[in-house]
Amino acid sequence: MRDIALMYDSARRQSPFVEEFRSLLRYSELIRQLILRSIKTRYKRSILGIAWTMINPLLTMAVLTLVFSRLFQFPTRTYALHVLSGLLIWNFFAQTSLAAMGEMMWSGSLLGRIYVPKTAFAVGALGTGLVNLVLAVIPYLVISLLLGVIPPATLLLLPVPVLFTGLFTLGVGLALSSMVLYFQDIQPTYEILLAAWFYLTPVIYPVGLLPAGLAALLKWNPMFHYVELFRSTVLTGSLPGLASLTAQGLFGLAVFVLGWWIFTRRARDYAYQI
Repeated sequence: MRDIALMYDSARRQSPFVEEFRSLLRYSELIRQLILRSIKTRYKRSILGIAWTMINPLLTMAVLTLVFSRLFQFPTRTYALHVLSGLLIWNFFAQTSLAAMGEMMWSGSLLGRIYVPKTAFAVGALGTGLVNLVLAVIPYLVISLLLGVIPPATLLLLPVPVLFTGLFTLGVGLALSSMVLYFQDIQPTYEILLAAWFYLTPVIYPVGLLPAGLAALLKWNPMFHYVELFRSTVLTGSLPGLASLTAQGLFGLAVFVLGWWIFTRRARDYAYQI
């Protein structure tokens, strides 16, 4: 009996936290196909096609600049780039975290038929968001040059804020995806919260115009820091200190690990919730 017990112990499955990660590496081709499918599905019936990824933030920027540039007494040229840089990273976060839930709900029917890593849908949504972000940065740089603003040398460090924000976004997306299968009201509720979150993040207004007390309060908002870091990288060139960068990176990593743990601890049950 002891030998049987030893044999059983040696054959025990790994922790879901580790097992899911190893499975994800083996199914890298699936993630690539999910990204391609998402991009093709999104733009196949669009006249402008994939160019809409670049035009959408430009149109939003134009509207916000016309409405708010005089209100905030900012030069139109400076304010336009201020808004556009904030919109790029905010849209990446908001659209990717929403897409992670959507992919899990609509593509999750595969889980009842074949084995796939459950995290593949959220990671695929992140990959799609990264592609869209890269495409959207291109017109930002063109607009910046047309307005006579040369991008700073810190642009070379762009992967840093994208990595930090990506880790945070994936952690949020995984946590939400684990809940939406049990409570489908999570998605519309989150959409409402995102609308409020947007105005609590310095996307359309300069931080310097806020009262000191309010600015200090809003700094508890993680996206406050990620938007400012992205903006300083592509626009102002004034990066925060090493301690602040380290804190933002560690926080993003912590949210990712927490989201991964929340998602994977029930991953084996998700096929029964579809």
